[in-house]
Amino acid sequence: MDHLFTPYQLNGLQLKNRVVMPPMCQYSVTNKDGLATDWHYVHYVSRAIGGAGLIIIEMTDVEPDGRITDYDLGLWSDDHIAPLKRIVDACHQYGAKVGIQIAHAGRKAEDAEVPVAPSAIAFDEKSKTPRALSTEEITKMVEKFRLAVQRAVKAGFDVIELHGAHGYLIHQFTSAYTNKRTDEYGQDLTKFGKEVIKAVKSEMPENMPLIMRISGREYVEGGYGIEEAIEFSRVYQQAGVDMFHVSAGGEGPIAAAGRPGTHVAYQVPLARAIKEALNVPVIAVGRLDEPGLANAVIGNEDADLVAVGRGMLRNPYWTLEAASALRKDTEVPRQYTPGFPTR
Repeated sequence: MDHLFTPYQLNGLQLKNRVVMPPMCQYSVTNKDGLATDWHYVHYVSRAIGGAGLIIIEMTDVEPDGRITDYDLGLWSDDHIAPLKRIVDACHQYGAKVGIQIAHAGRKAEDAEVPVAPSAIAFDEKSKTPRALSTEEITKMVEKFRLAVQRAVKAGFDVIELHGAHGYLIHQFTSAYTNKRTDEYGQDLTKFGKEVIKAVKSEMPENMPLIMRISGREYVEGGYGIEEAIEFSRVYQQAGVDMFHVSAGGEGPIAAAGRPGTHVAYQVPLARAIKEALNVPVIAVGRLDEPGLANAVIGNEDADLVAVGRGMLRNPYWTLEAASALRKDTEVPRQYTPGFPTR
């Protein structure tokens, strides 16, 4: 039976365990230039030292106005490559593989003078009303995704993740709640996502996996549920996605009737449903910080990998602690062996 510390392989990606550090925005760019800083270096490398099998760098944007805030990372310029490569190379020294989440915030770009989106619908009453992208601008946006992934490959990343969740641009196109277009991008809600997938795959080595993060359901009145998520994920799988990172929500003001649960593992059923319906590998995420619970998600075949977010914010060495608690073998840095008793 597989467990949290069973190695895992997907195409050319070989992981030493099933523990993923998911992308979590740090809002720590200092000069609003999108460049990774020493904070990002220490933040990610410490989790590699702490034993994570896969580290996914936070939401990194394809253009300046695609950021949630001006303090987010970017990959719209070749200047961004070297600082990210420094992080990737260091993480590799400690046995971690590294991905990066490529994205555009769309209507949720707080610091853009005029955000862009599929349709001119504000996120909420406090947000700016976005401008609907023209068909020509959508084509240019796809190209920006392609160029960002081209740079990510040059930086040495092992895997690419497209952010198609949490109410950001790809999600906005995919959802009938936010996409009210009457052109081809409204008639086929997956068209933009498919074009982005095709574009980025053209820049990726053949054996490099493509992950897509999706929201498995929308917590808003009139939003989609898991059945719709399965159908658009099927389309994205056929377009070239190798694995889905299954989260939920983010598309608009949360209605009381659809408010997400606060219990542990509340999103695991969404990941399991995608996995079973499409026979596709998935990452489960959402309140999976307890080692026994994370281990059970793998052992029960609910998911192939487990993402531990807030747990790793609290403890860079969560993975080493989990191995100790579960009595599983894992490599501990020589300098830290006195702190982690072996089996």
